[in-house]
Amino acid sequence: MDVVYSVRGVPIRLTAERWFHIVENHDDLAGYYDDVLRVVEDPDLILPGYRGSVIAVRGYGRDRYLMVIYREMSLSDGFIITAYFAGVVDRKKAIWKR
Repeated sequence: MDVVYSVRGVPIRLTAERWFHIVENHDDLAGYYDDVLRVVEDPDLILPGYRGSVIAVRGYGRDRYLMVIYREMSLSDGFIITAYFAGVVDRKKAIWKR
């Protein structure tokens, strides 16, 4: 299990179980483990997610964005839910920008 800190300073966990889920469902992310962690620590922007989660976004070239969904349970604990590549981001919905 690795821990990184969100832009709000909350420790965010990525467990082996979650990483397995990510690469099983999004096989194009195999080999992007460090990138997923880096997006949480240093995103280009953050979008609101569902049920209290947020989506950290970082651009990867033209029209390719790595999206990492995570939840901050408290000021001292959070976890990554999933990650995927997307081709479009609605920047108007951003709740945080670099």
